[in-house]
Amino acid sequence: MRRPPRDPVGPGQVSVWSFPRPPRLEPEPRRLRVRFAGRLVADTTRGVRVLETSHPPNYYLPLDDVASDVLTRGAHASWCEFKGQAHYFTVRVGDRIASDAAWGYDAPSAGYEDLAGTVAFYAGRMDECLVDDEVAVAQPGGFYGGWITRDVGGPFKGGPGSGGW
Repeated sequence: MRRPPRDPVGPGQVSVWSFPRPPRLEPEPRRLRVRFAGRLVADTTRGVRVLETSHPPNYYLPLDDVASDVLTRGAHASWCEFKGQAHYFTVRVGDRIASDAAWGYDAPSAGYEDLAGTVAFYAGRMDECLVDDEVAVAQPGGFYGGWITRDVGGPFKGGPGSGGW
């Protein structure tokens, strides 16, 4: 299936179709926060964002800025042709559990070393993920973990029919 035309972008917006492939890493100085089960589980101004064609940014937060008692490494893994082998985490706060709700890379591939020691969260599996004070919307579908904010325009890969984009 062919991708639909780019969504129009307004002032202060950029189309995800202008993002590069292979993906590019950039420091993210804006405040990134993640809430789950009524608790702030992560808070940083030292994030890294990954920009890749057709995807809203993925935000990676330093593990040092994530509550030390909320992540449990799971058995699930996946492979990214650019970043390498990813592993997944269960997020637990009290009785609330979100399995495979975050991921990271122990030994990222060359060019992506800045992702070592970081974790990314699926916005749709958390109560709230914020970029500064804006609540991010989850990227469509269940596999990709981008955070959609008002500064990016689509269409975004991940929803039904976007597999061939």
